[in-house]
Amino acid sequence: MSNKPTESELEVLKVLWTKGPSTVREVNDLLNESREVGYTTTLKIMQIMAQKGFVSRDESSRTHVYSAAVQEGDIKNALVDRLMETAFSGSASQLVMQALGRGNASKEELQRIKELIKRLEGGES
Repeated sequence: MSNKPTESELEVLKVLWTKGPSTVREVNDLLNESREVGYTTTLKIMQIMAQKGFVSRDESSRTHVYSAAVQEGDIKNALVDRLMETAFSGSASQLVMQALGRGNASKEELQRIKELIKRLEGGES
């Protein structure tokens, strides 16, 4: 299995992680809420994803049901690792500074980040 899904594959995975096992029609309907995607395009993407090992397919009924075969956290970790290596020369601090420097984090997100840093530092103040 390739550890980095394409953008379209990631959209499908997000649907499956959120909704759970789904038919191509169900995935396609949800994708169409944000942008127009043809049914046959969604079908082809999901067939390729099955070949790559990103999804599994239950063929026991006439309508095939697809499930995510990869964990959301594993994919996110792989994507962050790749971004950190390619864009930030492996520097976690540069990645975090770039993300936080954009000013898009809410007060609640910043509080959770502070709590994470405190935990990572071993509970020090």
